[in-house]
Amino acid sequence: MKKTLYSILMLVGVLVAFTSCEKEEIENTATVETAGEWHISVAALDADGEVLDPDVFGDGVYNILTCNTAANVSDKMFIIDEMCYYFPYQVEVKVDPANLTFSTSDGENLFGPSDYGGATVSITGGKIVKDGAMTPSGMKADYIEYFVSFSDDYILANYLPAGTVYKVSGYRYTGFAADE
Repeated sequence: MKKTLYSILMLVGVLVAFTSCEKEEIENTATVETAGEWHISVAALDADGEVLDPDVFGDGVYNILTCNTAANVSDKMFIIDEMCYYFPYQVEVKVDPANLTFSTSDGENLFGPSDYGGATVSITGGKIVKDGAMTPSGMKADYIEYFVSFSDDYILANYLPAGTVYKVSGYRYTGFAADE
């Protein structure tokens, strides 16, 4: 009787062990190819595309996020200046997932107008290039680039010439300390 009970308990234990090892498949978001954390720099360009200032805000590298919307569709994502380093903005952009491009014209700044942010945000020339950047550690990473302007840009109004836009460019966060 003890052997039978012991055999049944062993069988149940083995079954539990094997069933607990089954992994549920976790789905990616619809914007998995374009979503991420990015280390970027911001340059001011004149109307002809010439660099006026390669580090217009004087702080070097910033972090931004790109992520899916609540609708979780592949043709829309948010761009978020998560730490509000220069202009605080969160804007929804249209995405072409096949070409990894994105843009918006007068998109609503979900942070709203403020002394330091735009009421609307325009993004042109947005693109992501797979393995298109070389990180400080010498590793390849995805590259991001876009041109952004704000409807209530106080810096442009007070310090930069008309027609100035900001060029945002950088690489996808790698998680390696050497790339920080």
